[in-house]
Amino acid sequence: MGSFYDYFSALDDLTALTAFAPGVEAAGFPMVPVKGIEPYVQLGQAESLLTGMPYADVTALPRFNQLLSSPEDESSWLVTLTDELRDALASARPGQLEAAAERWSRIEEFGDDCEPGPLADFLKELATLAAEAGARREPHRLYCLMSL
Repeated sequence: MGSFYDYFSALDDLTALTAFAPGVEAAGFPMVPVKGIEPYVQLGQAESLLTGMPYADVTALPRFNQLLSSPEDESSWLVTLTDELRDALASARPGQLEAAAERWSRIEEFGDDCEPGPLADFLKELATLAAEAGARREPHRLYCLMSL
C-alpha cells in the first residue's frame, strides 16, 4: 500500500478544505496527482533548490506544511504549501526545473535509483498549476491532500 498526493490550487484555506471529504478531483479543483512525492521533506527539498533558501529556512516559513485538516484523521491530511514555492515554480526559467530535478533526484529520501526525468515532469506539471494559480485576478494558493 502506498501514499497518494494530490497537489492542487484553491483561493484560500477554507476553500481548500472543501476538497477534503470528497477529494480534490470530485471537488473540481485543478490538480497534479502523484504517488511517492510527499510535501514535507521531498517537496521541501525541491523548494529549497528552486528558491535558493536553505531547507531549514523553507521549513520555518509560516505556510510550510501547515495542517488544515483534523490531526485525528488517520488516512487523509490536508496541508498548505508556501507562496514562495508557488512563485518559484511559476517563474522558473527554461531549463531551471530540469536542473533542479537533476539535483533533487539525488536526495537521500528518494533512494539510489531515482531518475531525474520523472521528477522534472512532475515539477513542470506543478509549475503549470502554480502559474495558473498565481495568474488569477485573486491569486490562489497551493495545497496537498495526502491519502493512504
